[in-house]
Amino acid sequence: MSPIRLTERAHARIQSFLATRPGAVGVRFGVKKTGCSGYGYVIDLTDAIAANDTVFEQDGVRIVVDAASLDFVDGTEIDFAQQGLGSMFVFRNPNATAECGCGESFTVG
Repeated sequence: MSPIRLTERAHARIQSFLATRPGAVGVRFGVKKTGCSGYGYVIDLTDAIAANDTVFEQDGVRIVVDAASLDFVDGTEIDFAQQGLGSMFVFRNPNATAECGCGESFTVG
């Protein structure tokens, strides 16, 4: 198992989200079946860690991954990018064999 890593930009953005919700224990990262390529990423604040979750910690930020998602996101680097007026998290996933054109969904081989 390889760690989930945050770039400096993603780390700063997640810390700003965590500061707005004192009860949050970290950020939950995983996948759901969706999109044109099969799986989409899910990232949100979480208030709890389940017994079957895997927790990665980077400079005080906990990244919580459920057991069903772990194989799909193992080793992913999470970045944060601003493009024009919009901003979004960007995922560099070594397990993805193809991505849709918008980058929001992916396929694994």
